[in-house]
Amino acid sequence: MRLKKPCIASPEQVKITREGEYAIIEYADSSIMTVHLKIGPEIGKMTDQDILDLHNDIVQAQEEMAAGYKHVALEIPRGSPQIEYHPRADQWTPRGGVLRCMIGNGGSEEGPIFYIDDEELSLWEFGRLLSTYAGWGMRIIFVPDDRLMEQPPIEIRDPDESQ
Repeated sequence: MRLKKPCIASPEQVKITREGEYAIIEYADSSIMTVHLKIGPEIGKMTDQDILDLHNDIVQAQEEMAAGYKHVALEIPRGSPQIEYHPRADQWTPRGGVLRCMIGNGGSEEGPIFYIDDEELSLWEFGRLLSTYAGWGMRIIFVPDDRLMEQPPIEIRDPDESQ
């Protein structure tokens, strides 16, 4: 299960402990991720309420920043490489925020092959490429192979049993 992001909390909703210069803020609700907040040497003079107030201020600032963020996905134009290889990391990375690719059967137990530009990526390599966006969300839209450059209309509904 993916853990939920930290949220503004009251003292009865969290347990606060200290480890060196860090405050560990553990929610009673185990579906919310634990926070390891680096405070520094001043942590020794702070009460649990001081730490919780700081934590809540940070969460509120993050929520306000996220609310004001307008995301524009960068799509690399046709003819320019969408991905690049980094030998030191032994990994492909996307150059933009949109990937046009084809899915091939691969014909083996290792799973499908992903074709991006003139490159063939195994399922493992494709997964590593996606991991550069760890923590982000992703929408996948399947289109016919001759319509990779088009944004299809999207209809929101459950599929019919007959389809």
